[in-house]
Amino acid sequence: MSENLVQLTAGAGRLPEWARKSATHFESLNTLKRGLRELNLHTVCESARCPNIHECFHRGAATFMILGNLCTRGCGFCSVPKGNPRKVDMTLDPEEPANVARMATAMALQYVVITSVNRDDLEDGGSRHFAATVRAVRDALPAARVEVLTPDFCGDRDAVARVLDAGPAVFNHNMETVPRLYRRVRPQANYRQSLEVLEFARSYRSDVLTKSGFMVGLGEDSAEVHQLLRDLAASGVHFATIGQYLRPTRRNLPVARYVTPEEFDSYREFGMSLGFRDVFSGPLVRSSYMADKLGA
Repeated sequence: MSENLVQLTAGAGRLPEWARKSATHFESLNTLKRGLRELNLHTVCESARCPNIHECFHRGAATFMILGNLCTRGCGFCSVPKGNPRKVDMTLDPEEPANVARMATAMALQYVVITSVNRDDLEDGGSRHFAATVRAVRDALPAARVEVLTPDFCGDRDAVARVLDAGPAVFNHNMETVPRLYRRVRPQANYRQSLEVLEFARSYRSDVLTKSGFMVGLGEDSAEVHQLLRDLAASGVHFATIGQYLRPTRRNLPVARYVTPEEFDSYREFGMSLGFRDVFSGPLVRSSYMADKLGA
């Protein structure tokens, strides 16, 4: 079975057809991976085992993941490698901002998405490095739009402002799940704090579009999804993304349920009724998937 069809299940039954990604483009995948490794760069597409990686790499799209490839948090849904700075070297690569700009230029990107691991060990949460990367990309590709998908920076508004001051077109911070499930899914984060990050971004830079995404199939119900969408709309978020949680490894949380395409459609309709500019909702939707098309 091809790598992007592999799905570990526990209690949710067999992976339904609508949650499968069948197309494979190994030549494009390997070519882009080689370019990334030559510049010591990482993508969330690879580290988070995204089911859309073949499609995105084939069309020349990728989401750069900066601040290294080791995260200081242990979220139950995520397969990004974890690291403890007291045990392993997690020194930031000073060339990373310039190398992201070089790779984005080589790919001729018109829309560049930059995300990162959580670096709670750093005084500024890595926000200065994040801002430097945005500026490097904007200098190299002045016509391109840049979307940032940031961590919560532990609620540090100065860190959020620092990234926004670098001039991204879109500020994205994911809620990931409904508040009832935070302790299990996202134990080192806080639902209210994440909403406040989005609210602050919206008020601090009204010219920057705001965006947030979350997963379903982790045990939430429709009423909780509706309330999450209401909370995002009340926070002034412009765009929302909703996708099916797929268990990336046996170490991660099991899938509680596979949400049907009809339910995803109903979530989109409900979100649009709240005033979002757009809601991208579907089984294989991810926060950065087709990011350049959302709201176009």
